[in-house]
Parts: sequence; structure tokens; C-alpha cells
Amino acid sequence: MTLYAALDLHANNNYLVVIDEQDQVVYRRKQANELGPLLRVLEPFRQQLVGLVVESTYNWYWLVDGLMEAGWKVHLANTAGAEQYAGLKHSNDWTDAHWLAHLLRLGILPEGYIYPKAQRAVRDLLRERFRLVQERSRQIIGIEGIFARQRGVALSGRRIGELDGPELEKRFSEEPLVRQAVEARLGVLGALQTQISRLEETVTQHVEGQPDYERLQTVWGVGKVLSRTILLETGPINRFAQQGDYLSYCRMVESRKWSNGKKKGENNRKCGNRYLGWAFMEAAHFAGRYYPPAQAFVDRKTVQGHRVLGLKALASKLCRASYFVLRDQVEFDPKRVFGSTGGSRPESRPIRVGPQSRQI
Repeated sequence: MTLYAALDLHANNNYLVVIDEQDQVVYRRKQANELGPLLRVLEPFRQQLVGLVVESTYNWYWLVDGLMEAGWKVHLANTAGAEQYAGLKHSNDWTDAHWLAHLLRLGILPEGYIYPKAQRAVRDLLRERFRLVQERSRQIIGIEGIFARQRGVALSGRRIGELDGPELEKRFSEEPLVRQAVEARLGVLGALQTQISRLEETVTQHVEGQPDYERLQTVWGVGKVLSRTILLETGPINRFAQQGDYLSYCRMVESRKWSNGKKKGENNRKCGNRYLGWAFMEAAHFAGRYYPPAQAFVDRKTVQGHRVLGLKALASKLCRASYFVLRDQVEFDPKRVFGSTGGSRPESRPIRVGPQSRQI
């Protein structure tokens, strides 16, 4: 008898459902998130199970890795594409697991990519840097706000990085509590910058020297940080059958819903990789600022609508070009993207971002 299984995974437990070829439940069990007991429960079905579906939740790493190491054929379900019919009157964890097993039986399960365990840690380290940089920006904005409220002055991020104890003592000599608030934020800012630098050094050690890492930096607007992000978040480029799949994964395609020639709403705009979406939008900002052909392209698109739409169109172009750079193992050719007006990368105008000079 051929069997299909699925796990509806939660923070502290999971719901296992096993079904047969007639879609009938032959076994189900709720259990704690412990790998050993789960493997013992599954072992009697090893000969009959053709696959085991795991819901792609935030905590799937330990489960998928453990099942694969134990020799199970694991499918990672793309939860955004495996939603049940919205008109169902009743559903619960058992029906959710049953639905995933049902999709596997029919051969229509929308699957997510199981990133290799050895490379996943480096990618997640870069994601942690992303979060720390966001927190650093919040601290800078907070300090700017304090100076704007208390002194009516606007400090740049670079100027904030130059603040020290004597200057704060001079500026807030009669307001020690305000000075302490600034010092607290500066302390957090310094700690964040230290950790960001450490993470960047570690990630660079893992990607430096890879040909794709160097080739991606030939794409307009893409520096070291964005090159690392694109390389690690993309993974093997051959997992994308065509450029349209890659653009969709990078959130570079529209999500409109049309019927009878009219827009009826939008589909899931957040389906895809948000880090790649951010990376290509950042590249578009810098390319539009430093490369005349890219700026002219944005200007033409801006005439048709808002400037954001022009930047989004440029980001889509750069995303498509990056796909071919990775797939064909070639350097970026601006003439193929922007026509005969494409030029070379300007070396005399480095891209700068944040409170410190940094090529992104």
C-alpha cells in the first residue's frame, strides 16, 4: 500500500497525518517537537511512504534536517501556495496536515527550496547583518530626533558618528538626562557597528574568491554587500527554470488580478524573497544615481507615472540581467540592457550609504 504523510508544524508541537491512495487517514498523531520520538513513530511506515511533507514555518530547519539525515524523502511545502479553499466551513490542524498530504498524493504540492544546510548558516548570518543594520538606522534616527527636539538642529548620520563625550557635555551641560539618552543610543550604535563589522568579515571569508561574487559586482548599482546578498539568497541559479521564475521569486513582477479586462484586486505581493527584492531596489537607486543610461531609463518611466515605478522597472531590468550573469557565467553587459548608450562603471564616484562611507 502506498502512503503519503504530512506534518503541520507549530512552535512546540506538530500534527502528523498519514493517508493512503484513497485519501483515507490511516494514522494520525499529535506530538511534541522532538526528533527522536517522531522518527520512531514514522519507522513502521518506511517501506510504504513515498514522501513526507513538512510545512514551511519559521522553525522547520531542525525537523527537515533530521528527517533527511534519517533517510526520509522530505518535501517542504510552500505555505503561500498551499492554502485550502477559503470557503471551507471548518478546518483545524488535522485538516491542514491532511490537505498537504492530499496535494502530495495528487502530485500538485507547491514546494519550497530546501537550502543546503552547510550554506544556510552563511546566508542566515547575512540576514542577521540586515536586521542589525536596520536597528542601527533606528538608533541614528532616534539621535537625530533628540537633537531636532532639544536643539532644533539636523545632524547627518556621519556627524552623529563623530559625536563624543566632551561634545555632548558641552551641548547638554544643563540637561544631563538628555545627554544620558544620547549616550545610551550612541553606546548601542557602537555595539551594533562592531557586530555588523564582524558579521561582514565572516560572510566575506565564505564568498570571496567565488567567480559569481565578482561577476555580480559588474552589475550596475551592485557592490559588495548587495553582491553577497544576491549570491547567497539566490542559491543555485539552475533551480529557476527561466528568468520569469527568478523575477517572480525576487518580487519583481506585478501581482494584479484581472477579470474581463478590469483590475479586480491583487494577489500575494509578498510571495517571494524579500531580501532579494530589497537588494535589487537598492541597486536600482544607486544605478539610477550614478549611471546616465539608467537615470534616463528611470526618467522615461517616471513620465508615465510615479518615480517609484521607474525605479521598480529598473530593478526588474537589473534582476533579469543578474539572472543571466549567474546562469551564463558572464559579466554584466550594459549595452544588452540599455542599448548602445550603455557605458562603463564610473570608478571616480563611489557609492556611499549610512553614517560611514560604504560601498553597498
